[in-house]
Amino acid sequence: MNAFVLNRHGRVVFPSNVMPELDFSAMESLEQLDNVIQRDFETKAPSGTDILEKVRSGAYTSRYALMRDLALNLFWTNRFSITMYDKRPTRWADVPRTRPDVFLPVLEPWEDGETKVAAVRTAYPTLPAQWDEAVEDRIFGVLFDVFANRKHHAATLPAVKPTVAQFLERPGNLTFRLPHYDPDYPVHDYEDILDCDEDVPELEALHRWAMVLHNQYPWDRAEVELAEAGQLKDDDYVVVFHPRDKIVRDFLRRLRSGATSRPVAPGRESRPPVRPYPAIDVRRQFTVMPRLESLTAVHGDQVITNDDLVRNSAYNWSPMGADEIREKTGVEERRYSSLSLEELALQAAEAALAKAGREPEEIGALLVCTCTSSRLIPSLATYLCGHLGIYQAHAAYDIVAACAGMPYGVAEATRLLQEVERPVLVVCAEKFSDKIGNVRPSRMLFADGAAAMVVGPAPEGEGPDIDYLQTYASGPASEVNSIIWPNPEFDNNITVFGPQVKALAGRYLAQMIEEIGALPDPDGKAGSLLDSIDLIVPHQANMTMVTQLAERAGLSADRLYFNIQKVGNASSASIPLAMHDAVRDGVITEPIRIFAPGFGAGAVAGYAVMRLDPAVVEVQAPSARGAEASDHAALAPTEPLPASDEVREAFG
Repeated sequence: MNAFVLNRHGRVVFPSNVMPELDFSAMESLEQLDNVIQRDFETKAPSGTDILEKVRSGAYTSRYALMRDLALNLFWTNRFSITMYDKRPTRWADVPRTRPDVFLPVLEPWEDGETKVAAVRTAYPTLPAQWDEAVEDRIFGVLFDVFANRKHHAATLPAVKPTVAQFLERPGNLTFRLPHYDPDYPVHDYEDILDCDEDVPELEALHRWAMVLHNQYPWDRAEVELAEAGQLKDDDYVVVFHPRDKIVRDFLRRLRSGATSRPVAPGRESRPPVRPYPAIDVRRQFTVMPRLESLTAVHGDQVITNDDLVRNSAYNWSPMGADEIREKTGVEERRYSSLSLEELALQAAEAALAKAGREPEEIGALLVCTCTSSRLIPSLATYLCGHLGIYQAHAAYDIVAACAGMPYGVAEATRLLQEVERPVLVVCAEKFSDKIGNVRPSRMLFADGAAAMVVGPAPEGEGPDIDYLQTYASGPASEVNSIIWPNPEFDNNITVFGPQVKALAGRYLAQMIEEIGALPDPDGKAGSLLDSIDLIVPHQANMTMVTQLAERAGLSADRLYFNIQKVGNASSASIPLAMHDAVRDGVITEPIRIFAPGFGAGAVAGYAVMRLDPAVVEVQAPSARGAEASDHAALAPTEPLPASDEVREAFG
C-alpha cells in the first residue's frame, strides 16, 4: 500500500490509515495478534452496551460524537475479518467441505441488539449537527445501515475461524445466511475512497471510515440472518472466509504448528561511565582544520498540513484537531517527498559538490547519516559514490545515529580529514513518510528531507569552522528503545514512546549545556563557549518539548531557531535543514557561531559548535503544495528570501 497518494482533488491521502492492513509476517503467535488487536481496535472502541449507556445518560453532545462511536464499534466488530480474511458469499452446495484454508465464522446472536439499534435511531435526530447537518446525515445513513443490520455479538469473535469441517461438527453452530446474493451489489472502489471530499477534515475522515465499513458487507444487509449448520440448504448463500493473502495463510499455518513468541532478554541496569567524555577541541586536538565549504538542502515536495492529518484520521486515533497537534508538537506542516531516499540523498550530494566547486575525484570520503535506509548492500554511501562518479574514496559508509546524525557525521568527517587531507562529503537524508503507517505520534512529527555538506581542509594557517564536537550514546534500556523502527508490535512501523524520548532528550541537553558553559570561548572574547554562541539550532524533534527542556536547562526560547513548524522532524537531516532555512529566511545574514545539539533514537546525542557563513549555503525556495508526485524535479535554486519582521525581531 502506498505511503501517501494525491487524490483527484489534489489532497494527500494515507490509505493505511483507513484500510487496515496488519503485517502478519512480523507476528509469531496468537498472543502477539491479540495485543495488536486490543491496542488498535478494542481500547478506543465502545461496545454496543457502552453506546446504549451513553445515549441513555445524555453523554453525546453532537451527531458527530455518536457517529464516531458507531464507526469505532464497527471497526472493532470487523477487527479480524477486515485484517485477515476476504469474505466471499458462496452457495452452500459449492462450499468446499475439507479444505484447511476455507473458514466459516461461528456467530452468537447480538444480545439486546434491537434495543441498542433503537436507542441510536431515536437519539441521532435529537442531537445537534457539529458542522454540516446535510453531510452528517449522509454519513450517518451509511454507518447506521451497517450498525442496524448487525445480527451477531462481537465480543466472542475469535481470530482463527473454524474450517468448514470443524463448523459442521456441531449442527447448532450459527453463521450468516443470505437467501440470495447479487454479485453486482454496489461497493466503493479504491478510487472512490481516496477521492472522498468534505470541507470539514473530521467529516472527510469519518466518511472514508463509513465507506470502508460499508464494503465489509457487500450484500443486502436487511435480509441477512443467522442460521444453524443443520438448517443450511444447497441454494442458501453463506459468507465464507478466505485468508486475504499468502502472508495471512502462512501465519495461520504457524499457529497450527504451535508457534510461540520468543522472549526478549531484559536489559541490564545501566551505569554512568567511569569518567566523563570531554568534548573534542578541534583546534587543540587536530592538525588539519575543517572548513565548511558548502551546505545544501532538499525539502520534500508535498506539504502535509495538520488538517491533512485530521482528514486522514485512522480508526485507532483519539480525536485530535489541527490546533491541538500544533500545541503538542509545534508542527503546522511537515514535508513528504515523492522521491526515494536514494534520490533525495543524491540531489543533496550533487548540489553540495556543485556549490563547493568540487569534482567527484577530489572527494576523500563520503558519509551518509540516516536511520531510514532499508539499503544494506551496497550501503547508501557507496551507492552515492557510484552514482556521483567517485571512482575510489578512502571511506564510504552509513552512520545510523538517528537524530544525532549531523553531529556524528561532522565529527567523523573531521577525524577522516586528518587521514585523507581532502574534502569529505557528509549527506544527511531521511524518508519517514513510508515508515509511519497509522502510528499517530509518528505521523504528527516525522517528515522527509535531505541535506549535504562538504567539509574540506582549511587553508594553511587559517582557523577552523568547527570549534568543538561531542557525541554520546546509550542510557537506560527504556531510553535506548524509546524510538523503534522496524517495530513488530506496530506492524514494523516507526514507533515513538514519548516519556522515554523526553527523558533522554532532557538528560543529554542538560549535559551539553553544562559542558559548553564550562568551556572557554575559542576567540577569548566571551566568558564561556556558551556565551559566545550567536544562535542555537537544535534538532527539530518537537518544538514544544525542546523549548521546555531548553528553558529548564537555562536557555531562553529566543536563542533557539526552529523550522519544524513548516518542515517537521527529519531526524538526521533536521539540523542542516534548519541551518539552511535560517539562511534562506534571513535569520543568518553574516558569519555567526552556532550551537547544534542533536538527540534521539537509540539514546544517542551529540553537538557541534561551528561557524556558519551564509555564503556557503545554496539557498533553495520552498516547493509548492501542488507539485505532481510524478514530477521528480529538484527544487530550483533561487535568491535568499527576505526574513519576516517577526523573525528579525526574534533573532536580530
